[in-house]
Amino acid sequence: MSNPGDADGTCAASVQQLADHIAAGCKPPAEYRIGTEHEKFGFLQSDARPPAYEPGGIRAVLDGLTVPDAWEPILDRGNPIGLKGLGTNRTASVSLEPAGQLELSGGLVETLHEAEAELTAHFDALRPISEALGLGFAPLGHHPTMSRAEMPWMPKSRYAIMRRYMPLVGTMGHDMMLRTCTVQVNLDYSSESDMAQKLRVSLALQPVATALFANSPFVEGQPSGYLSSRAHVWTDVDNQRSGMPPVMFEEGFGFERYVEWLLDVPMYFVLRDGTYHDVAGQSFRRYMDGDFGNLLPGFVATVGDFEDHMTTAFTDVRVKRFLEMRGSDAGSPAMMIAQSALWTGILYDPAALAAAESLVRRAPWSDYAALRAAVPRQALGAPWQHGTVRDLAREMVGIASDGLRARARLDANGHDERHHLAPLLPIVDGAPTQAEHWLHRYETAWHGDASKMLREGAI
Repeated sequence: MSNPGDADGTCAASVQQLADHIAAGCKPPAEYRIGTEHEKFGFLQSDARPPAYEPGGIRAVLDGLTVPDAWEPILDRGNPIGLKGLGTNRTASVSLEPAGQLELSGGLVETLHEAEAELTAHFDALRPISEALGLGFAPLGHHPTMSRAEMPWMPKSRYAIMRRYMPLVGTMGHDMMLRTCTVQVNLDYSSESDMAQKLRVSLALQPVATALFANSPFVEGQPSGYLSSRAHVWTDVDNQRSGMPPVMFEEGFGFERYVEWLLDVPMYFVLRDGTYHDVAGQSFRRYMDGDFGNLLPGFVATVGDFEDHMTTAFTDVRVKRFLEMRGSDAGSPAMMIAQSALWTGILYDPAALAAAESLVRRAPWSDYAALRAAVPRQALGAPWQHGTVRDLAREMVGIASDGLRARARLDANGHDERHHLAPLLPIVDGAPTQAEHWLHRYETAWHGDASKMLREGAI
């Protein structure tokens, strides 16, 4: 989830204005960039429990990462709750999830080679800081051992509002906040029609990515019965703002239709002068119409308020001034870059995008929606048409490989970006997913101790 940013105080007056605001993100393909975001759990090396904010915990990690001219702290009522990138890091940030999961929102880069280098540099900076504090960090989809009650809460004001509201609209909102980590890639579009095509393709195929990157088979120290417990959590968080909304598959879907949908998604808050005002459950449409007089006297809806509201839509692919692929568990560094490679290859080459759209059109939208419910438990083994989801994943990875070959972005050794897909190749050919690997470790070398997943999965 995002850090507080610089708010646009322009009055939000119409659907068209807000649609135009999103459309301003359109850019020519030559200016396309890649932004990788990933989250990871902190844990105490002594007993694998999650660290508190302070003392000697997550706040100290943020303090250690703060470097003049590179990173400066973002404060919430005097508490550091993230870092803003400066200089060469100006398009990047570090933020905290509700239980202290540390997130790097990577800078905008041109190639996957740069994305990998950025990820490596972040881990290299984090490792000595965390080790000095007796901490480790592990990118996993769901915390393998802790209950909700055992997870700490960070002093981030917006999370207090979500903490109150989420149990009113779903059974697993607190699980999502406290016990899950994801990896996502943010990618550009060139026009409204390009956005709609990329959205349809990536949203339909997001359950396949969920299966391919499944990395969360344990809950509270035991096998959960799911290969992606994180994805299972998302089936009942807040279905008014999550999942695969049918509107996104309708003919004619575009920026205005998206704004119309978003105006009726319940709000969480309005941020003014560093203070979060709780309006959870209210609609932005009502706010924009000036009908918040009793709730927020004197407040006028702004474009900045709408930008904040967009960050609280939790669809599997989120529309902003770019598209966010949100369906995958956090995993090993190689798998996290492979997630970026998969979607970059599919969406950034016209021929690959056309091939992916043809693949998607073999089945109706409702089949992909049903698949979303099946893959948390079965991952690549879930039934699909005359085979399994692994068959679909194999085609998907092949399309991505063709797209990356066509991009022809070479590293210093003359290799193109296809090698970033390497971790996926044995999996689509029948090798275990990350989750299945951990289950085997649990049943053999770990002798039933799921806490070892944190140490073996650490960066």
